[in-house]
Amino acid sequence: FFLALHGGSGEDGTIQALLDVAEVVYSGSDRLACSLAMDKEVAKRLLRDAGIPTPDWLVGPATADEVESALGLPVIVKAAGGGSSLRLVLAHDRAELDAVIAESVSWGDLVLFERYHAGREFTVGVVGDETFPVGEIVPEHEIFDYECKYQPGMAQEIFPADISDDLSDHLRSLALQVHRALRLRDYSRVDFIVDEAGAPWCLEANALPGMTANSLMPKGAAAAGISFPELCDRIVQLAQARSRGHSS
Repeated sequence: FFLALHGGSGEDGTIQALLDVAEVVYSGSDRLACSLAMDKEVAKRLLRDAGIPTPDWLVGPATADEVESALGLPVIVKAAGGGSSLRLVLAHDRAELDAVIAESVSWGDLVLFERYHAGREFTVGVVGDETFPVGEIVPEHEIFDYECKYQPGMAQEIFPADISDDLSDHLRSLALQVHRALRLRDYSRVDFIVDEAGAPWCLEANALPGMTANSLMPKGAAAAGISFPELCDRIVQLAQARSRGHSS
């Protein structure tokens, strides 16, 4: 199976567990890696333990006083599970923070409060042990939220990013470290913020990044001279090689 599911049970390890039980070969990460990457709080703990910089955070429930004291304002508020930047809010002040805390009760998920680092957003695709050229995301909003991610014209996606070779090499190295720390396999996409002082912060890893021709992962591949069919073929070959190794 070539998996091109995104979010929910397609990316949290549920489908992967079913395929494992059925003993069929599939592309991408297994159930453990998918669940680790999908749970943002667990993923951040693993990244921190691996020495990979990620913004400070606080897990709810928490009062506005506790959040502001620990992380300052503005602050990112998001669901610990799920994808596609759903339930992602930048609270600028106490009024907005109070409102999103009240709203988060209905999310049915663990709430994560994260220190906000203003800066430039970058993404790096990983296939096997290789990384693609760094891409920069320039959203129309302050953050790359659901609307900017999926509405046409709401974000510029620049591949390769106009950055120094040193920063590019650093981000690509960090992306590979993230990929390995979360036990991801075959392919992934890792997102970063580089703050105004030039320090990179890992935001999250996507175990099953979007795979339409206009998604970020194929755009990174194209910047490396790899066509969309070639990218898909590489992913299939990685899964096939793993299958042969298991059967032997």
